[in-house]
Amino acid sequence: MAYDLDNRLVVGVSSRALFDLTYENTIFESDGVEAYCRYQIEHENDILRPGPGFPLIKALLNLNNLPGKEGSVEVIIMSRNSPDSSLRVFKAIEHYGLNITRAVLASGASLAPYLSAFKTDLFLSAYEDDVQSAIDSNIAAGIICTDGLHTYDCDRQIRQIRIAFDGDAVLFSDESEQIFQEQGLEAFEENERRNAGNPLGAGPFAKFLKTLSALQKDFTQEEAPIRTALVTTRCAPAHERVIRTLRAWNVRIDEMFFLGGVRKKDVLQAFGAHIFFDDQSVHTGPASEVVPAARVPYRSREPCGSPEDVQPTG
Repeated sequence: MAYDLDNRLVVGVSSRALFDLTYENTIFESDGVEAYCRYQIEHENDILRPGPGFPLIKALLNLNNLPGKEGSVEVIIMSRNSPDSSLRVFKAIEHYGLNITRAVLASGASLAPYLSAFKTDLFLSAYEDDVQSAIDSNIAAGIICTDGLHTYDCDRQIRQIRIAFDGDAVLFSDESEQIFQEQGLEAFEENERRNAGNPLGAGPFAKFLKTLSALQKDFTQEEAPIRTALVTTRCAPAHERVIRTLRAWNVRIDEMFFLGGVRKKDVLQAFGAHIFFDDQSVHTGPASEVVPAARVPYRSREPCGSPEDVQPTG
């Protein structure tokens, strides 16, 4: 009988999001794919260090150990690496005891066609083109920051996974963000005041939030293995529409921060986020200094690049 991915939280993660391949990527960028593959093969027995997505992935896999949640999370390696150069990644997975058994190894080709095939709910990668393709296919995805935090404790057990989201262009559509960009703060606040009773459109992470909320409903807030937060630069009077939208969606957000210009970095550190999703690098860059962060690109208004525009280390 075929393995069914329905009714599971399916997370696709690239090798560079899961492990620290900073040095290996510099080899690719300076010397090309052949030198990169040769280095990986020559160092197959050198265990890779955890990367920015490691704590989150490990904690998500541990949800399968909860009573009644066995098999609820499926993590799949989705990489542009070739099969021949990927053994080092699998050795690291085994070394750290991660229950990851499935993989897509595309040898430089685009991963976009396989995200839907594997019914992916969330995709984390360091390669922008693949993340862009995921967003354009209505799949929650983020370009994980690889130049912020550099030390990840692979032994620490995470009792409660903490996931933080920006609002506009992440959980919600970018309709209000466009008004702000084109007409300014006063027009934005007037629009939100006028439409306070009208729910915002769904953004690229709306479905993912609803999936997390469904998992949370089996637990009390104190016992839930996942805790979520909305961290937005909105403030009153633009707060009401956000609250009413989430109420209309019947989803749970455990904590909300309407910052009104206060920097997000400090709040995210205090919250203890294991991942933060935002659409602007001005926020994900500083945030990545204290917590793992990923930028969510805007939906393309033009066709995506061809599969030949590739990079094998994403």
